[in-house]
Amino acid sequence: MRAPPALVYIVAGEASGDVLGARLMHAMRNQRDDLTFAGIGGARMAEEGLETLFPMHELALMGLAEVLPKLRALKRRMDETVADVTTRRPAVIVTIDSPGFALRLLRRIAPLGLPRVHYVAPQVWAWRENRVRKYPGLWERLLCLLPFEPAFFAGHGLAAEFVGHPVLESGAGTGDAGRFRKTHGIAPHAMPIILMPGSRVTEITRLMPIFAGALGLLEDRFPNLVPVMPVAASVAPRVTEAVATWPTKPILVTDVADKHDAFAAARVALTKSGTSTLELALAGVPMVVTYRVNPITAAIVRRVVKVSYAAMVNLLAGREVVPELIQEHCTPARLAAEVGRLIEDEVAADAQRAAFAEVMESLRPRQGLPSDAAAAAVLALLP
Repeated sequence: MRAPPALVYIVAGEASGDVLGARLMHAMRNQRDDLTFAGIGGARMAEEGLETLFPMHELALMGLAEVLPKLRALKRRMDETVADVTTRRPAVIVTIDSPGFALRLLRRIAPLGLPRVHYVAPQVWAWRENRVRKYPGLWERLLCLLPFEPAFFAGHGLAAEFVGHPVLESGAGTGDAGRFRKTHGIAPHAMPIILMPGSRVTEITRLMPIFAGALGLLEDRFPNLVPVMPVAASVAPRVTEAVATWPTKPILVTDVADKHDAFAAARVALTKSGTSTLELALAGVPMVVTYRVNPITAAIVRRVVKVSYAAMVNLLAGREVVPELIQEHCTPARLAAEVGRLIEDEVAADAQRAAFAEVMESLRPRQGLPSDAAAAAVLALLP
């Protein structure tokens, strides 16, 4: 008599976790066909067959101002999740990123004795390293996206496994430049430039005026520039409003495939720090990285952050592969100067591309895709 399917309980709290969760589910099914899934997720995980306990967006909160008014609702959702896990008794539970909710959940269900996996190691190596003291006993497996993380956690007596970075499965390097030019009516002699100010309202508010100034200076030198701005659908209305007064309106791109086509067509990019730097690197787009926050926040961050670089590309390379113009250096003149240098200096642009290839190679697991490696790590805990 065949044993009943093993239940895998997966909890994701934001859009990026939903993507990871969906890929993980797909990869697990490819490796083992007797699995069922439950938990919390979004549209991507639903496509793989997950019926979410409650809408994932209720957990996708960032910042004190957002969280405080929702504390009672979040506590209720935590209690519901603990009760659901207790009732279902899954073969394994996987929490994905979202440490504010995920790590509390893992602690709450510890008495159940269920195998627990946390996917996407908390980035305490960058700041708040003392939080590591709270981690022992929270999970049986910690899955890391970055190759240096297992050694960091080993230094604190915690086992961790590198499974590769999901950017390798993003498709960012598979775009079609010709298709993008045709779709948007871009002339052969025109030069697309990618502008990525971020996906949060605060980032848009701070960076858009600076990007506008930098673009104006660049257009004086390179009149054939065509600005292209990939934006999240959630902030597209705000971006549309912000660019209404720009002399040259950017092409706004919200579709993922169209974004990848834009990368393929672009000569250069100006982007805020974050995952976007890895996407652009995978696509081989030379870039300048920038960021600006409230001056008080910047002063605090500089005192507690322990890493030397803001751009993940630089952090992984261990050197400044791409220029970083952060805070007071984030000015239209400085940004325009660095972007202009990359446009004119093909040797500098090629040096970036060569470094990008090395960085991408460092993000690969020993074999297969990152989702395959993560799936194998989770399945190893099942009977």
